[in-house]
Amino acid sequence: MLIYAIIFINLALVLYTIGVWAEKFQKTLKPWHLIFFFLGLICDTTGTLLMKQLSNNPDPFHGITGILAISLMLLHAIWAIYVLYKKDKTKLKTFHRFSIFVWIIWLIPFLSGVIDKI
Repeated sequence: MLIYAIIFINLALVLYTIGVWAEKFQKTLKPWHLIFFFLGLICDTTGTLLMKQLSNNPDPFHGITGILAISLMLLHAIWAIYVLYKKDKTKLKTFHRFSIFVWIIWLIPFLSGVIDKI
């Protein structure tokens, strides 16, 4: 089960990173970015649930930042749906600021999990 957890967490990193940085470089939020946000969220949640089953002594810092990161990823995806639906040109062009903020917050539990395993 550990190998699946590692695969899902790393897929989350790849997918979410593609969505966030493609949006930044393309200078506007597009529907396909939203797909990558959701795929990253699904993979992260799956990997997190698998890791939770394997962990017998969870690190509180990792747990708190992980819950915050998944919550922000969900909020980020929901907000992206709203922005795409409204088609507000200003919001579409500035959404990347929120995306990068959430991505950086997401990296904290990702990296703390990696460091914990070293």
